Amino acid sequence: MFVDSHCHIDFPDFAGGLPSLFDNMRAARVSHALCVSVSLERLPGILALADSNEHVFASVGVHPDHEDAREPDVDELVELARHPRVVAIGETGLDYYRLARDAVEWQRERFRTHIRAARATGLPLIIHTREAAADTLAIMAEEGADEVGGVMHCFTESLEVAEAAMAMGFHISFSGIVTFKNAKTLKEVATRIPLERMLIETDSPYLAPTPHRGKRNEPAFVPFVAKEIAGLRGIGVEQVASATTRNFFDLFKRAASARE
Repeated sequence: MFVDSHCHIDFPDFAGGLPSLFDNMRAARVSHALCVSVSLERLPGILALADSNEHVFASVGVHPDHEDAREPDVDELVELARHPRVVAIGETGLDYYRLARDAVEWQRERFRTHIRAARATGLPLIIHTREAAADTLAIMAEEGADEVGGVMHCFTESLEVAEAAMAMGFHISFSGIVTFKNAKTLKEVATRIPLERMLIETDSPYLAPTPHRGKRNEPAFVPFVAKEIAGLRGIGVEQVASATTRNFFDLFKRAASARE
């Protein structure tokens, strides 16, 4: 079985199509999916989705690229995280892709808020970083993110960044990007990360893996990520499936409790 450790199936892209999405998951042997929060405004829909489907878990957080979103504070995140289907804090982090580095202090403060909430709840972090790896790692270290660990989602950075994150107790998650022909550096990273520290994801509706590149992504496509990693490492896809599924439930302990 496979687990999609990061998706956004609450997005309008899936409106009216969730029954077929869940059918596709079952057919592809994808047992669970973590629907990740990007704003507090969208959170009620995510929680309702997780409440109504035992195969879906939720997180609580505000994406670093959502400048106009309602800003959370630590107490609010802690309170929202009491929901039994919430298994993580995030996604959070830094994204300098569209903004100059000196113009995003609000992002850094939001990131610190999420790390403090994670430490208060004991829940792991889901971290997004884009063109901001050095600052991301620095804030993680300053705020004690190693106390809770988590995952560097949709990883596209260097092996050195991965090793620094793993030293703080974080897992590395690979998306459909690893299947792209031009992702040579990322493919190399995928061969070097210890299997016991690896997760797989879709980040759907984005980043559909080959052979579905350019189409709307969905959790049923996560086995293609596992297949690519297995091929790169010269091992069986079932080995990747079992390891990443085990890693998911080891990391997101509230999800493991809910499954029992």
